[in-house]
Amino acid sequence: MATGATNLDGALVRRTPKQATADVHPAWLRLMRYCAELGHGEIEKLKIQDGLPIVADMIREKVKFT
Repeated sequence: MATGATNLDGALVRRTPKQATADVHPAWLRLMRYCAELGHGEIEKLKIQDGLPIVADMIREKVKFT
């Protein structure tokens, strides 16, 4: 595992939501929003390039009936 700063290091420090959002790369924000909207499901393959999410393959949405 590589050492050094990551794209999410800034989000780990206590900041206002506006400041924390400014520190997170837009690709991570899109992935987090997608996961929140998905609710339940699985991402079987997540491709990362240069520390950023690039594409998610084979996404399955799960629907709970309980």
